[in-house]
Amino acid sequence: MHHAQNRPPFPPAKPDSRAASQPLLLLRGATVFDPQPRGRCDVLVASGVVAALSPNIEAPAAGWPCETLDASGLLLLPGLVDGHVHLCGGGGERGPETKVPPLPLSALTRAGVTTVVGLLGTDTSSRSPRELLAAVNALRRLGLTAKMWTGGYPVPTPTLLGNVRDDIALCDAVIGAGEVAISDHRSSQPTFEELARLAGECHVGGMLGGKAGVLHLHVGDGARGLALVRRVATETEIPGRVLQPTHCNRNPRLFEEVLALAAEGLGVAFDLTAFPPDPDDAALPAEVAAARYLDAGLPAAKLTISSDAGGCLPCFDADGHMLHMDVGSSGELLATLRRWCAAVRPLEALLPAMTLHPADALRLHGKGRVAVGAAADLLLVDATLAVRHVIAGGRVLVRDGEACVRGPLEPAGQGDPP
Repeated sequence: MHHAQNRPPFPPAKPDSRAASQPLLLLRGATVFDPQPRGRCDVLVASGVVAALSPNIEAPAAGWPCETLDASGLLLLPGLVDGHVHLCGGGGERGPETKVPPLPLSALTRAGVTTVVGLLGTDTSSRSPRELLAAVNALRRLGLTAKMWTGGYPVPTPTLLGNVRDDIALCDAVIGAGEVAISDHRSSQPTFEELARLAGECHVGGMLGGKAGVLHLHVGDGARGLALVRRVATETEIPGRVLQPTHCNRNPRLFEEVLALAAEGLGVAFDLTAFPPDPDDAALPAEVAAARYLDAGLPAAKLTISSDAGGCLPCFDADGHMLHMDVGSSGELLATLRRWCAAVRPLEALLPAMTLHPADALRLHGKGRVAVGAAADLLLVDATLAVRHVIAGGRVLVRDGEACVRGPLEPAGQGDPP
């Protein structure tokens, strides 16, 4: 028999309805971006939603439990929606010792993320959708909004219930399939027919489940680029919005294809990756690619930015051997915004690509915005866009830059953004 060795007890599990019993939260004097600028406002949070938003909200009557947080001098933004995160860790492409470990809660919250979509990548051999679903459920119990893409790189792609359509239609956490790989030496080299069938499964599953039903596509450096995406969008009846290629800024040639395809007005959504700056990498920084896209007058609502947090960012030689790797971080989202603003571009021009637009594209209702009735997923940052407070579902998860909620097995200090 094993005896406890003065270990702290696990905190009691809290039901999802806990927001209803939380005290009111009044945020005073922040400069609000909803994500468009609203000026100085007070924000009242009740039962996990924004209950009031105006320049001067009176304090609740005596007897109502209410915490007041002084937000003067801070910017209040919607919590970030990160649509591409390897919650179980990515990597493993140079052997099992190169597998990236799972992400702790604070790696997301201290980066300002309040909604996350998890996925699998190359490794669907030692990782599974069931493992990913468990990670999603853990984050939900800890206070985040968490969803998942079913599948991974290969086609046929692994699922929870035996097929993509059933996963999307019947599993609450599943909003689509991904990241299915195309134009990459690590892909299963899917044919046009296979990809079209998979997109159709996503679309119908989404209809049956009231979900987005999106096919989230990893696009590699291969010469075929977006050729299969273009064919599915033009040769089938599947709505273009179902198709969402990601890593669209991984090289200049691919990004030129993005600009051309976006100009055709087919409704395809494009996801940029907030790659960490690397002068030796051909990838376009997300803020540079976004500027070119928006300056070209292309549909802003079809552009999103995600982080690839927890994923391996590898460099391969011509024979497919990995030379070196980095690891993605959700902290690159705010770093991208900082570089954007440093180039004297308005915050509100790029912020929707990390908040409103992914929330709408993925049909995450009430997310990505600051509005009465919307989820109280709020990010407060200082003038340098450093995180001060993070509120998810009306609950403070980060206070004064420090995570005040962590997973039961997460050591203090782990998950801190670089």
